[in-house]
Amino acid sequence: MAVKVGMVSLGCSKNQVDGEIMLSLIQRDGYELCADPALCDVVIINTCGFIEDAKRESIENILEFCERKRAGQVRAVVVTGCLAERYQQEIVSEIPEADVILGIGRNTDIVAAIDHALHGERVVEFSDKNDLVMDAERVLTNPPYYAYIKLADGCDNRCTYCAIPNIRGRFRSRKMENILEEVRRFAAQGVTEMNLVAQDTTRYGEDIYGRLMLPELIREVCKVDGVHWVRILYCYPQRITEELLDVMASEPKVVKYMDVPVQHASGRILKKMNRRDDYTYLKSLMQHIREKVPGVVLRTTFITGFPGETEEDFAELTRLVKEVRFERLGCFTYSREDDTPAYDMPDQIDEETKRRRADIVMTEQLAIAEEFARSLIGRELEVVVDGLDEESGIYYGRSYMDAPDIDTRVYFDSPYEHEVGEYVTVTVTDSRGYDLMAEEAE
Repeated sequence: MAVKVGMVSLGCSKNQVDGEIMLSLIQRDGYELCADPALCDVVIINTCGFIEDAKRESIENILEFCERKRAGQVRAVVVTGCLAERYQQEIVSEIPEADVILGIGRNTDIVAAIDHALHGERVVEFSDKNDLVMDAERVLTNPPYYAYIKLADGCDNRCTYCAIPNIRGRFRSRKMENILEEVRRFAAQGVTEMNLVAQDTTRYGEDIYGRLMLPELIREVCKVDGVHWVRILYCYPQRITEELLDVMASEPKVVKYMDVPVQHASGRILKKMNRRDDYTYLKSLMQHIREKVPGVVLRTTFITGFPGETEEDFAELTRLVKEVRFERLGCFTYSREDDTPAYDMPDQIDEETKRRRADIVMTEQLAIAEEFARSLIGRELEVVVDGLDEESGIYYGRSYMDAPDIDTRVYFDSPYEHEVGEYVTVTVTDSRGYDLMAEEAE
């Protein structure tokens, strides 16, 4: 009987891509992949180590499956991903039940590591972060009609609150021909939505081509037969160029959706974050994006409670939220991370104040989002079908305004039967909070 291997992949889509490369290697070697880790002989915890909540979730999953191993339900527990890379020796010494611990530069050793673990050996391997393999076949772990296409790994922005450069290393792009080969391969498999990701997508190509190449890459991706939607995530504000906006406006396959994490609005706080924006620049940039790309949906994220954030700084943040009226917005409390410059900054903010400020932002955003949703009533939207609620018989899906997993849903009645991944045109009839209700005409 084949050994069953499953994965719990935590954190961001970039980490998910790394996990999918490992799963492809495992499958190729003859192991059986199983979607339910609870039914597996070998369980890989592909961890996130970005902020405190993510670290806690990763550790809880590791300990859960170590307990299953003690109970005889699992033969081997494998720890990979960002937490393994960031806290190498701590995991090795404090979680002796983990059979395999691999840093990101050793992901391609996953098969040999599992082999050794099943023979009773403990495997601990780390190497240079730059050894991380990005160009390889993958086993998609999300629904088969969309994929995350990783353009690069690492980051050079050095925001003072962020541990990513310590975990993932310097920014390094993939070659364009390798990315396009992956897109063509997925399109041939029936993937129609390509979500372009990196720690900073807008920097793509600068390190290997000497200039920003995201617009050119997007044009080439749009030429691939079978690609229906192209979505751009993680755009750094200072590198949103006229050329990029022109491509977004002119290429019909590029969804009019731009994810621009701005993190704050106060110039004083942004400077402490080692970001080069301020309130005036950000408001002007968002207005310019809307002018250049009519109908664009803007997504962003903010951090509340950064060290030294005063009520005046926070007031600037909320003013930007109210004036720009982002259609999609997330707000997180500042997480004090080891080995980051912000960790030792004076005037750390208490957790209650951080949370109170985040709640204020999200309450304001809910009103904005509800108003935006109501404004869509009567409008026709193209929706990709994500599933069918069996109990109500209502389909649900996403429009161009909604990235997988993080944004809103469109629920719709239809007189027809639809397959998951199919594109359907519906008319919006109502809104419920962030979500839309719609129907497909007969």
